[in-house]
Amino acid sequence: MDINFWILGLVIVLALSFDFINGFHDTANAIATSVSTRALTPKAAIILAAVMNFIGAILFTGVAETIGGSVANPAELDNGIQIVIATLIAAIIWNLVTWWFGIPSSSSHALIGALTGAVFVGAGASMVKWNGFIDIVKALIFSPLIGFAIGYIIMKLLKWIFASRNPHSVNRGFRTMQIFTAALQAFTHGTNDAQKAMGIITFALVSAGTQDTLAVPLWVKLSAATAIALGSSVGGWKIIKTMGSKIFKIEPINGFAADITGASVIFTATMLHLPVSTTHVITSAILGVGSAKRFSSVKWSLAGRIVVTWFITIPITALLAGLVYTILF
Repeated sequence: MDINFWILGLVIVLALSFDFINGFHDTANAIATSVSTRALTPKAAIILAAVMNFIGAILFTGVAETIGGSVANPAELDNGIQIVIATLIAAIIWNLVTWWFGIPSSSSHALIGALTGAVFVGAGASMVKWNGFIDIVKALIFSPLIGFAIGYIIMKLLKWIFASRNPHSVNRGFRTMQIFTAALQAFTHGTNDAQKAMGIITFALVSAGTQDTLAVPLWVKLSAATAIALGSSVGGWKIIKTMGSKIFKIEPINGFAADITGASVIFTATMLHLPVSTTHVITSAILGVGSAKRFSSVKWSLAGRIVVTWFITIPITALLAGLVYTILF
């Protein structure tokens, strides 16, 4: 059997592995607030997240097409398969390292940084579509800022609306509503994050000459949706602990505000075919909500550590992917 068949198979396995890791790495963000406020048990939250991630992943492909063609044109790369292998190895390494230390870093940043670095080293700077890369980075930068602002505004409005109500009854009501917002947030996570694995597999298929367009085949949709759902079912307790309790003490009304903020920003990006970091958006929403509740209640030292990780992810994964490419090929 042709060696290229086996190499393409390796790419698909790596891409689905990345998607699986993305499931337990990033899905924790979607359910962290509902678990921390006990709106859902950990088991129920994980099952809900897995199901909703699968549904979201199946229904949308626009982000996948952006990932597949915005950083480089796979049809113009003679070594596109090797570039994808280096990209995925680097992104997987970074995701596992940050997961191990409980840092909610971005799988999106890791993948985009790694792909750019692998193309740069493997094909040269001229093959990187810098305008496309910059457009993606803009979305990655501005989306958390928008998430912070919207989270702050929504929490301020909720405080004003429910100022005269009994806090216990208010939180009881919002604890129930969190079940629905957690489901919505997990759904939007699937609409955006699962698309990244779909995009990188499609990139590889075009590079290998097995298809001519960036249209995502049905089997790729089903495979990526299944992988992220299975990853979601594993959970990510280290990151759930960071997101759900270490930034500030989250009450149900805060969790609702953060969830609805994150879901709205992520889904808007999906409809615009923009890959955003669900980690960044949800974390920023939590920070915005916490600031509106009481600025001093936010553990800004931890928030600073998270933000530093955001900024270093793209350059580190770019360097790592370039190194992996150099060593392997």
